[in-house]
Amino acid sequence: MKNFIFYNPTKIVFGKGQIARLPELILKNQKIMMTAGGGSIQKNGVYDQVMRALEGYDIVEFWGFQPNPEYETCMEAIRKAKEEKVGFFLSVGGGSVLDATKFIAASLCFDGEDPWDILSKGAPVQSAVPLGCILTLPATGSESNGNAVISRRERNQKLAFSSPEVMPRFSIIDPETTVTLDARQTSNGIVDAFVHVMEQYLTYDVNTPLQDRQAEAILQTLIEVAPQVKADPKDYDARANIMWCATQALNTLIGCGVVQDWTTHMIGHELTVLFGLDHARTLAIVLPAVMRHQRVQKRDKLIQYGRRVWGIQDADPEKVIDAAIEKTIRFFESAGNPTKLSAYDIPVADCLIAAERLSGREGKIGERQDIGREEIEAILRLGA
Repeated sequence: MKNFIFYNPTKIVFGKGQIARLPELILKNQKIMMTAGGGSIQKNGVYDQVMRALEGYDIVEFWGFQPNPEYETCMEAIRKAKEEKVGFFLSVGGGSVLDATKFIAASLCFDGEDPWDILSKGAPVQSAVPLGCILTLPATGSESNGNAVISRRERNQKLAFSSPEVMPRFSIIDPETTVTLDARQTSNGIVDAFVHVMEQYLTYDVNTPLQDRQAEAILQTLIEVAPQVKADPKDYDARANIMWCATQALNTLIGCGVVQDWTTHMIGHELTVLFGLDHARTLAIVLPAVMRHQRVQKRDKLIQYGRRVWGIQDADPEKVIDAAIEKTIRFFESAGNPTKLSAYDIPVADCLIAAERLSGREGKIGERQDIGREEIEAILRLGA
């Protein structure tokens, strides 16, 4: 097991009606900026719950964050937050709103000239304006970690940063807020959470049996509840289990002491930038291709994954790997996420620039740092 530091100060407030507990979580003697997306929280009643709970608080609102939050929109929010002298941020929405809020909170305390340096140059985040979250779309795990991903359209980039300074002080997770999500949003969240686990699990063994079994439990739960929520989108228990799985998938616990990959996410980010595909849809394309391309390097974990998660007991290890990859593909597609670029009419030749961009910026990636331009191109071809 590798050395690690586990630190997670986020208070999770989980269950029905928990938005009403906001006054217990936010001090009144500060101006609050509520950040939100395109207006879904007004349609599903979440906004009204927030306003009732925070009656008498000094609140300024900022709307309009995109599903892949854009730097330009974040900068508008930063300007408004400075003008209003905001002392606390409340993100109300999905992971994209929260990612944007984290970047804004960090940027307001950033000493450098350009906040984009936090993402493009890894400039350290020394402090941030405190923030909290009301989660309405389970997927990213951002409600319980210090990660954020921001896009910059003018530069055609989608980059990430991580800092404990932007971990939410609290996150309210009420499964009832997700019952109005459409099938696409629901399936995207399931796939995103699943791949988050796989990035930390499907590498190579460093003798972490507890972390492995924790990861496998999340994967098996997602496999179990995905058809339940598809059959009945108003199934509270299915929604609750999906939300808790998504949080557990990336609250850093299962990543303690293990070797991590993140190749699928890095390639997926490039596909989102180039073609506008939903984040989770890129992951559904790339992960099976990575599994195929890296089957030798990931052999032992692929066999373990096939046997423990999918219950494949064939005596031939190679057949276990083949079946595990096929079952993963079927799972993604049954959830509603195609696993081929051709499903979106995207020729693989148009994707190869992603290999040039990614390898040029990051060098070699993967858990062994052995995936460069040539390997990324091969992975993309397998995803055609």
